[in-house]
Amino acid sequence: MKKQVLIILLMLAGTIGALACTSAIISGSKTANGRPLLWKHRDTGCPDNRVELIKAHDDCYEFVAIFDATDPADTAAWTGFNEKGFAIMNTASYNLNNDDVPESEMDREGVVMKLALERCVTVYDFEYLLKTLPKPLGVEANFGVIDAKGNGAYFETGNYTYKKYDLAAAPDGVLIRTNYSHSGREDDGMGYVRYGNATHLLGPHIEAGDFEPWMFTEQFSRTFYHSLIGKDFTHSGEEWLVDQDFIPRRSSTASIVIEGVAKDEPAELTTMWIALGYPPCADTFAARLGVAGGVPEVLKGTGANNHSPQCDIVKARKAEVFSIERGNGQHYLNLSKLYNNEGTGYCQQLVKKNMEMYEREKESRDKIMMGVLLKTRVW
Repeated sequence: MKKQVLIILLMLAGTIGALACTSAIISGSKTANGRPLLWKHRDTGCPDNRVELIKAHDDCYEFVAIFDATDPADTAAWTGFNEKGFAIMNTASYNLNNDDVPESEMDREGVVMKLALERCVTVYDFEYLLKTLPKPLGVEANFGVIDAKGNGAYFETGNYTYKKYDLAAAPDGVLIRTNYSHSGREDDGMGYVRYGNATHLLGPHIEAGDFEPWMFTEQFSRTFYHSLIGKDFTHSGEEWLVDQDFIPRRSSTASIVIEGVAKDEPAELTTMWIALGYPPCADTFAARLGVAGGVPEVLKGTGANNHSPQCDIVKARKAEVFSIERGNGQHYLNLSKLYNNEGTGYCQQLVKKNMEMYEREKESRDKIMMGVLLKTRVW
């Protein structure tokens, strides 16, 4: 794509941004089936998220990604994967840039990620993209990427420079990022408590090397552990909690896990697992490329004002959790709507249902694998 087109695309998303997220990249050496994982628990000021399949066009790859309903032109992708098995997400960083780039030219991370999904096959392709895009990039973010060759990395990226953290060099095969960059200004930025939360929750699975996608959407994104206090409130029996520094927050709009492919597996098996809407109240779905109905219609922006019908369903449930509207009520969550002694909380009901979905979709994936092998086998 020509440089002037890239500049125009970057300019189009000047007003589209993200607030914060919790994320991780998991090496295939630490998963139960040898497939790498890319996790993003998304927090944003736009509560209406949707999932779209973007067809291949103008030498661009086909891909699936999360978009905001307020972005009808699909300008900015916030997590996704393409037909080559390349996947990308980001977390906003607040301790990298130290320049005079105006705010009107910032928050372009989603545009960069859309370009990457259209153009990249490998982690190295993405690094080349960062090197060659016009500067300033209009970003301050930790970009996480994996590819079908088993590579993974975070790129802590500012307007003019970036630092790469290679998954292969991670001592325990796992990288975690929230809303500060490890290469940035010390003790600046956001998300330090959430980083501790994620480190604590992922720790036992790092040691066991048994990560599976469901752990992220059904466990980590629905757990109210607080690392500073040193307490897990999830099953505490308390009715009300202050919504502060847990992984799931009032601003949370999705938990997405992209499951890559193991060595010698075809890129067609790449799967995005999506809990759309406030994750503790969300049903989980699977999305794939190359199969009929690969992206469930209920996740797409088919509703009024480009809304996803599924996201609207989950938002209605969330309104019961954050039900106090007067005063500072928005800072308090009704935990009993999610977990209670009667077992009727949203998390308690939905996780069981979602785990059944995971089992069905894994069987479906095995059938896809068999079909690919039969097509490529030489008789």
